[in-house]
Amino acid sequence: MSYFGTLALTLFVYMNLWFGISVLKKKNDVADIAWGLGFVLLAWLSGFLSGSWDVRAVVVCALVSIWGIRLAWHIYQRNWGKPEDARYQQWREEWGKHVYVRSYLQVFMLQGVLLFIIALPVMLIQRGTGVPFGLLDVIGVLVWIVGFCFEAVADAQLAVFIKNPSNKGQLIQSGLWAYSRHPNYFGEVTQWWGIGILALSVPGSWIGLLGPLTITFLILKVSGVPMLEERMAKKPGFEEYKQRVSVFVPLPPNKQ
Repeated sequence: MSYFGTLALTLFVYMNLWFGISVLKKKNDVADIAWGLGFVLLAWLSGFLSGSWDVRAVVVCALVSIWGIRLAWHIYQRNWGKPEDARYQQWREEWGKHVYVRSYLQVFMLQGVLLFIIALPVMLIQRGTGVPFGLLDVIGVLVWIVGFCFEAVADAQLAVFIKNPSNKGQLIQSGLWAYSRHPNYFGEVTQWWGIGILALSVPGSWIGLLGPLTITFLILKVSGVPMLEERMAKKPGFEEYKQRVSVFVPLPPNKQ
């Protein structure tokens, strides 16, 4: 079987296993944990399949592993012992008797397809060999580090804010959240652009930019910012916060 065929088949099996877990637990939000770990799986498997293990291959495995494992652990801690996430509960109610079929296709299989596309730069990096680690790679790593810091710090700040009972029903507007309404999403997108830059060092791998372009589109226009903004709009002070703080890219807040 071809390199990409083997990776696609492995991912298909992986997503089916997580669908089975979701059925047993009656919680489709396990897909959020599967998301980050799926990238880790593809990063290491693609490295073993190519067998090159040059500096760039090792670096991209490390970056994806740090990102994916941290994200999965963060979501696991956030969801542990709680009811199914509101998004998935709403879909479960809307889908009715077709919940299992639609969950399989629209949550797990669709997520697998998107995961594969976003991971393209990783798989292309692992397949490319013989190109020395250079300045473009260093830039890519630095961009990734900036993104990781934004996502990790923003998630930590939000977790601390939510744990405080006095903040129940309120919007976080401090820390990184004073400069962007979605600093964690900004961090995630930035990390994938860093990995996309790494892929540009490999000849013919410009198509890997489809990965960061896809995650950017999804977060800005589909499942990230739009859905969360809808939920945030129900909280007091959102309109003032919206006028004052940048939606995505961290910027100095507007003076009122």
